[in-house]
Amino acid sequence: MAAGAQCVIGIDFGTLSGRAVVVAVADGEELGSAVHEYANGVIDDVLPATGAQLEPQWALQDPEDWLEVLRRAVPEALAAAGVAPERVIGIATDFTASTPLPVLADGTPLCRVAELAGRPHAYPKLWKHHAAQAQADRINALARERGEPWLARYGGFISAEWEFAKALQVLEEDPEVYARTDRWIEAADWIVWQLCGNETRNACTAGYKAIHQDGRYPSEDYLRALDERFANFVSDKVAAPLSPLGGRAGGLTAQAAAWTGLPEGLAVAVGNVDAHVTAPAARAIAPGQMLMIMGTSTCHVMNADLLTEVPGMCGVVDGGIVPGLWGYEAGQSGVGDIFAWLVDNAVPGRYHDEARERGLTVHEHLSQLAAAQEVGEHGLVALDWNNGNRSVLVDHELSGLIVGLTLATRAEDIYRALVEATAFGTRTILDTFAAAGVPVTELYAAGGLVKNPFVMQVYADVTRMPLHVSGSEQGPALGSAIHAAVAAGAYPNVFAASAAMGRVMRDAFVPDERRADAYEPLYEAYTRLHDHFGRGGDDVMHRLRHPRTRELTHG
Repeated sequence: MAAGAQCVIGIDFGTLSGRAVVVAVADGEELGSAVHEYANGVIDDVLPATGAQLEPQWALQDPEDWLEVLRRAVPEALAAAGVAPERVIGIATDFTASTPLPVLADGTPLCRVAELAGRPHAYPKLWKHHAAQAQADRINALARERGEPWLARYGGFISAEWEFAKALQVLEEDPEVYARTDRWIEAADWIVWQLCGNETRNACTAGYKAIHQDGRYPSEDYLRALDERFANFVSDKVAAPLSPLGGRAGGLTAQAAAWTGLPEGLAVAVGNVDAHVTAPAARAIAPGQMLMIMGTSTCHVMNADLLTEVPGMCGVVDGGIVPGLWGYEAGQSGVGDIFAWLVDNAVPGRYHDEARERGLTVHEHLSQLAAAQEVGEHGLVALDWNNGNRSVLVDHELSGLIVGLTLATRAEDIYRALVEATAFGTRTILDTFAAAGVPVTELYAAGGLVKNPFVMQVYADVTRMPLHVSGSEQGPALGSAIHAAVAAGAYPNVFAASAAMGRVMRDAFVPDERRADAYEPLYEAYTRLHDHFGRGGDDVMHRLRHPRTRELTHG
């Protein structure tokens, strides 16, 4: 790269850490990066401020952890890249979603207000906070009863993970915190507010997570029917002009310049969601190209040039991924988290010892053992619902299932069955899109799991599709950098920036026809279990989630 060439910075705020990457504007070369692990990570057990126990299915975060990414990771990434700050022309961020938080009018998080620090509802609710399912159920039931036109844009279901259900939960469970909330804002927009001093709302998060369709949010009349106190939720706490992806939100403030070591006034891009921002980085933005962002969970995003209704999709938004196309989203609430659950809780110590002796992680060791098996050799079929189901059932109170266990079942058998279950879940999504008239023509992958060749090959075999893999290990951060370049005026639009800065390895994994054929009966078994336990054949999973009702023991 030429001395003095222009650079941009992309920052990816994940579930457990934030990563900053310095990228060359001319060709997308990644020059240096740094990671900052959140001190509090996912707050799902006790509230750090008080030690109070949280209820099941809660997942919070501390916004101070996000600011530390700006203070630490950005300067460290610049140092690692050997790039002088004056060469940076723009900065952009992406975030997990939906991760909304209540703030004062000046952007101060309520959890930073002294008298509210011990109130769980004053904290940001992470995407995996599923304790608002009851509120989501009411939102959906009322929308169906009233025939609200926006419901179909979300596959017929509004998720418990999204803004409205979480806000309604705050209102009903801690009305004082709700009353103190001046603005209810996604972390993706809040962090941009901290960088440039302007409150903005990005079109992606508003469309997918805040029910913004055809230029408006749900009506005041609808919100009043949910709860009289909720009638002015949009007008008082949410409404603001939407900003297009790749747009300039403002210039870096003096305070943010001090945090990051960057020049005051440089371009700050409009916020974005981690999954959607990755599509340009992987050059997966043409119609029919579906990208799987695979990590603790998986998000599936795809552009199309037509609008249709896909049952159980997370949403379809005009310009939600790139301007001028309809952006579709689906997803799985648990993928890498499911594999980690097994390793952390149910793998015998000898496997850990063997992995250590071989210089491998337990995941790598189990993957190698599982890869040596023939398809179906383990005799198991699993459902990938350990963290509920996002698509296509949209039910976060479902739970996992493994069928076929015997006294001969080994850890690698279960590991393989769980990997296959997540692949079957993705195929269910692909089949649903195809049946709705928006078939997936190419399948791309990005995220941490693409580094596991066993997992990727299973997905290629199960879906019967070649997998094109993002050429960057920092897909979201590179995608943010692409948007920073557009916001800074280096490229006219995201399409041009993606062509110059994006990276992809085509046909990285190709399906094996023999294995693909062998998976067909297993997928059929998965589908029968999926429909029986997920579509009303047996409600046992919901009842198991609520043992206080004593339905299982007292009829």
